[in-house]
Amino acid sequence: MEDDEFVRSAIIHELGRRGHAVRSAGCALDALREISQRPPDAVVLDLGLPDLDGSEALRMVRGVSDVPVIVATARDDETEIVRLLRAGADDYLVKPFSGDHLSARLDAVLRRARSAPAPQIFRVGGLEVDVARREAALDGGPLSLTRREFDLLAYLTARADRVVTRQELLAEVWRQSYGDDQTIDVHLSWLRRKLGESASQPRYLHTVRGVGVMLSAPR
Repeated sequence: MEDDEFVRSAIIHELGRRGHAVRSAGCALDALREISQRPPDAVVLDLGLPDLDGSEALRMVRGVSDVPVIVATARDDETEIVRLLRAGADDYLVKPFSGDHLSARLDAVLRRARSAPAPQIFRVGGLEVDVARREAALDGGPLSLTRREFDLLAYLTARADRVVTRQELLAEVWRQSYGDDQTIDVHLSWLRRKLGESASQPRYLHTVRGVGVMLSAPR
């Protein structure tokens, strides 16, 4: 979704040159119709659309599809980035960006989306994670998680009582070789809230300073 015809053409050319089949839309409503009727593998969403605010467009995409969304924003602002991730974005790019950068980020979210989860159920204390059904419960009650939150929880639950490094989380959950630690911190914070805990009073998620995080049953 990109309203600037020149930029849209450049993105189509760059991604097409790298082997991606690209469909484009200049406004949010056309794009939403396309996503509903012919679901794509991933969406690159520009926030400066003429008919809808970008955050509202993201919310509407999330209402009809779980497709990976990379948001393109002109604002390199922490508050804005956190707001977009909270609204359901899988990744973000700050303009201007190169075709190589966009393609690398797109390949990363596609690898993650296409990886089939193993049919396993993990139980740690009162926490139960069904990877195949993508369902999680705490003390018998269902947990409402975003896709990224679920993937993070499933990865940590499968490695209970083991310290998982931030680099490992970036590589295995985010499918990136590099990234911002803040993204991990934000998602861990949201996950803690849904597990009924905080960083200062952990129950399941324990930060190991300078190393990473460990999930273990409450003592």
